[in-house]
Amino acid sequence: MTQRNRKLIGVFVLLGSIAAWVTVVTSVYLLFPPDLPGWIVLPYFIVAGMGWLYPAIGIIRWMAKPE
Repeated sequence: MTQRNRKLIGVFVLLGSIAAWVTVVTSVYLLFPPDLPGWIVLPYFIVAGMGWLYPAIGIIRWMAKPE
């Protein structure tokens, strides 16, 4: 598979994985009680916001492999 094809496929996989991550993170957040203070919810948003980076790094490495 050429690098050009990997990049094309990788872009769609990356966008799909981000959309799936946002859906999962939002679904989990909606399970929280609505009256939680912000200082308790903040660590969740930090971890959830950074969590999509690990799968994205793998996809980007795969896209950047030489032919």
